[in-house]
Amino acid sequence: MSVGKDHLRNLYAKTSDPWGFRESAYEQAKFAATRAALSQPRYRAAFELGCGNGQLARHLAPLCDRYVGMDAIEVALEAARLAVPEAEFIQGFYPCDLPQGAFDLLILSEILYFLDEGDLQRLARDIAGRWPRAEIICVTWLGPSGNELQGEEALSVLTSALTTHRFARVTRSEKYRIDRGLPRGPA
Repeated sequence: MSVGKDHLRNLYAKTSDPWGFRESAYEQAKFAATRAALSQPRYRAAFELGCGNGQLARHLAPLCDRYVGMDAIEVALEAARLAVPEAEFIQGFYPCDLPQGAFDLLILSEILYFLDEGDLQRLARDIAGRWPRAEIICVTWLGPSGNELQGEEALSVLTSALTTHRFARVTRSEKYRIDRGLPRGPA
Protein backbone atom coordinates (compact mmCIF):
# COMPACT_ATOMS: atom_id res chain seq x y z
CA MET A 1 0.00 0.00 0.00
CA SER A 2 1.27 3.48 -0.87
CA VAL A 3 1.93 5.96 1.93
CA GLY A 4 -1.30 7.64 2.95
CA LYS A 5 -2.10 11.33 2.81
CA ASP A 6 -2.48 11.45 6.62
CA HIS A 7 1.16 10.42 6.99
CA LEU A 8 2.20 13.30 4.75
CA ARG A 9 -0.06 15.75 6.58
CA ASN A 10 1.56 14.70 9.86
CA LEU A 11 5.02 15.38 8.43
CA TYR A 12 3.99 18.93 7.54
CA ALA A 13 1.86 19.56 10.66
CA LYS A 14 4.49 21.67 12.45
CA THR A 15 6.61 23.04 9.61
CA SER A 16 6.63 23.56 5.86
CA ASP A 17 10.18 22.13 5.83
CA PRO A 18 10.08 18.80 7.72
CA TRP A 19 13.35 17.56 6.18
CA GLY A 20 15.24 20.82 6.61
CA PHE A 21 15.68 21.36 2.86
CA ARG A 22 16.18 25.14 3.14
CA GLU A 23 19.13 25.08 5.55
CA SER A 24 20.71 21.64 5.19
CA ALA A 25 24.11 21.64 3.47
CA TYR A 26 23.52 17.96 2.62
CA GLU A 27 20.18 18.70 0.93
CA GLN A 28 21.58 21.70 -0.94
CA ALA A 29 24.50 19.58 -2.20
CA LYS A 30 22.03 16.89 -3.32
CA PHE A 31 19.97 19.51 -5.18
CA ALA A 32 23.14 20.73 -6.92
CA ALA A 33 24.01 17.13 -7.84
CA THR A 34 20.51 16.69 -9.24
CA ARG A 35 20.96 19.76 -11.41
CA ALA A 36 24.36 18.45 -12.54
CA ALA A 37 22.72 15.15 -13.55
CA LEU A 38 20.63 16.83 -16.24
CA SER A 39 21.70 16.01 -19.79
CA GLN A 40 20.73 19.38 -21.29
CA PRO A 41 21.34 22.99 -20.35
CA ARG A 42 17.71 24.02 -20.93
CA TYR A 43 14.23 22.44 -21.09
CA ARG A 44 10.90 23.58 -22.51
CA ALA A 45 8.84 22.19 -19.65
CA ALA A 46 9.53 20.20 -16.48
CA PHE A 47 7.19 18.34 -14.17
CA GLU A 48 8.17 17.37 -10.61
CA LEU A 49 5.97 14.84 -8.84
CA GLY A 50 6.14 15.27 -5.06
CA CYS A 51 7.69 18.74 -5.18
CA GLY A 52 7.34 19.36 -1.45
CA ASN A 53 8.18 22.92 -0.48
CA GLY A 54 9.86 23.78 -3.79
CA GLN A 55 13.46 23.73 -2.68
CA LEU A 56 14.60 21.46 -5.53
CA ALA A 57 12.50 23.56 -7.91
CA ARG A 58 14.60 26.59 -6.88
CA HIS A 59 17.58 24.85 -8.50
CA LEU A 60 15.83 23.50 -11.60
CA ALA A 61 13.11 25.98 -12.57
CA PRO A 62 15.58 28.59 -13.89
CA LEU A 63 16.61 26.02 -16.53
CA CYS A 64 13.04 25.58 -17.79
CA ASP A 65 10.64 27.73 -19.77
CA ARG A 66 7.85 26.17 -17.68
CA TYR A 67 8.07 24.33 -14.37
CA VAL A 68 5.15 22.49 -12.77
CA GLY A 69 5.36 20.87 -9.36
CA MET A 70 2.71 18.67 -7.76
CA ASP A 71 2.35 17.76 -4.12
CA ALA A 72 -0.42 16.38 -1.90
CA ILE A 73 -0.04 18.86 0.94
CA GLU A 74 -1.21 22.48 0.66
CA VAL A 75 1.26 23.77 3.29
CA ALA A 76 4.11 22.45 1.14
CA LEU A 77 2.62 24.00 -1.98
CA GLU A 78 2.24 27.40 -0.29
CA ALA A 79 5.92 27.28 0.65
CA ALA A 80 6.83 26.21 -2.91
CA ARG A 81 4.89 29.12 -4.40
CA LEU A 82 6.82 31.52 -2.17
CA ALA A 83 10.17 29.88 -2.98
CA VAL A 84 9.64 29.83 -6.76
CA PRO A 85 6.92 32.30 -7.73
CA GLU A 86 7.59 31.91 -11.45
CA ALA A 87 6.72 28.19 -11.32
CA GLU A 88 3.29 26.56 -11.16
CA PHE A 89 2.44 24.35 -8.20
CA ILE A 90 -0.68 22.19 -8.12
CA GLN A 91 -2.23 19.87 -5.57
CA GLY A 92 -2.50 16.17 -6.28
CA PHE A 93 -2.00 12.88 -4.46
CA TYR A 94 -0.73 10.19 -6.79
CA PRO A 95 -2.33 8.14 -8.23
CA CYS A 96 -4.28 11.03 -9.71
CA ASP A 97 -4.57 12.90 -12.97
CA LEU A 98 -1.22 14.35 -13.92
CA PRO A 99 -0.92 17.82 -15.44
CA GLN A 100 -1.38 18.49 -19.12
CA GLY A 101 1.61 19.48 -21.16
CA ALA A 102 4.43 18.31 -23.36
CA PHE A 103 7.03 17.92 -20.61
CA ASP A 104 10.56 17.13 -21.73
CA LEU A 105 11.89 16.73 -18.16
CA LEU A 106 10.32 14.69 -15.34
CA ILE A 107 11.67 14.89 -11.79
CA LEU A 108 10.99 12.03 -9.37
CA SER A 109 13.03 13.01 -6.33
CA GLU A 110 12.64 10.85 -3.25
CA ILE A 111 9.03 10.08 -4.12
CA LEU A 112 9.13 6.53 -5.51
CA TYR A 113 9.34 4.72 -2.15
CA PHE A 114 6.15 6.50 -1.06
CA LEU A 115 4.32 4.43 -3.72
CA ASP A 116 3.56 0.71 -3.77
CA GLU A 117 4.37 -1.62 -6.64
CA GLY A 118 1.00 -1.18 -8.35
CA ASP A 119 1.21 2.62 -8.22
CA LEU A 120 4.77 2.54 -9.54
CA GLN A 121 3.66 0.41 -12.47
CA ARG A 122 0.79 2.84 -13.08
CA LEU A 123 3.24 5.75 -12.99
CA ALA A 124 5.40 3.96 -15.56
CA ARG A 125 2.34 3.53 -17.81
CA ASP A 126 1.38 7.19 -17.33
CA ILE A 127 4.87 8.35 -18.30
CA ALA A 128 5.17 5.97 -21.25
CA GLY A 129 1.76 6.99 -22.56
CA ARG A 130 2.13 10.74 -22.14
CA TRP A 131 5.84 11.60 -22.12
CA PRO A 132 7.79 8.78 -23.81
CA ARG A 133 10.44 11.25 -25.05
CA ALA A 134 11.01 13.07 -21.74
CA GLU A 135 14.22 12.84 -19.77
CA ILE A 136 13.57 11.41 -16.29
CA ILE A 137 15.65 12.15 -13.21
CA CYS A 138 15.16 9.84 -10.22
CA VAL A 139 16.73 10.75 -6.87
CA THR A 140 16.62 7.83 -4.46
CA TRP A 141 17.31 7.80 -0.71
CA LEU A 142 19.39 4.72 0.19
CA GLY A 143 18.53 4.55 3.87
CA PRO A 144 15.52 2.82 5.38
CA SER A 145 12.34 4.48 4.14
CA GLY A 146 9.97 3.09 6.73
CA ASN A 147 7.62 2.28 3.85
CA GLU A 148 6.57 -0.90 2.07
CA LEU A 149 9.35 -0.49 -0.51
CA GLN A 150 12.85 0.78 0.12
CA GLY A 151 14.37 3.30 -2.27
CA GLU A 152 16.29 1.03 -4.60
CA GLU A 153 13.44 -1.50 -4.67
CA ALA A 154 10.98 1.21 -5.74
CA LEU A 155 13.43 2.53 -8.34
CA SER A 156 13.83 -0.98 -9.76
CA VAL A 157 10.07 -1.47 -10.05
CA LEU A 158 9.67 1.81 -11.95
CA THR A 159 12.66 1.39 -14.25
CA SER A 160 11.77 -2.23 -15.07
CA ALA A 161 8.21 -1.22 -15.95
CA LEU A 162 9.22 1.86 -17.94
CA THR A 163 10.47 0.17 -21.11
CA THR A 164 10.36 3.40 -23.13
CA HIS A 165 13.50 4.58 -21.30
CA ARG A 166 17.04 3.41 -20.65
CA PHE A 167 18.21 4.28 -17.14
CA ALA A 168 21.76 4.78 -15.94
CA ARG A 169 23.08 5.79 -12.57
CA VAL A 170 24.69 9.22 -12.75
CA THR A 171 25.68 9.76 -9.10
CA ARG A 172 25.89 7.66 -5.98
CA SER A 173 26.79 8.88 -2.53
CA GLU A 174 26.58 7.10 0.78
CA LYS A 175 22.99 8.29 1.29
CA TYR A 176 21.44 8.68 -2.17
CA ARG A 177 21.75 7.90 -5.84
CA ILE A 178 20.65 9.79 -8.93
CA ASP A 179 19.59 7.95 -12.07
CA ARG A 180 18.78 9.45 -15.44
CA GLY A 181 16.34 7.86 -17.88
CA LEU A 182 16.62 8.76 -21.53
CA PRO A 183 14.24 7.66 -24.26
CA ARG A 184 15.13 4.50 -26.15
CA GLY A 185 15.43 4.59 -29.91
CA PRO A 186 15.39 7.46 -32.37
CA ALA A 187 13.94 10.86 -31.51
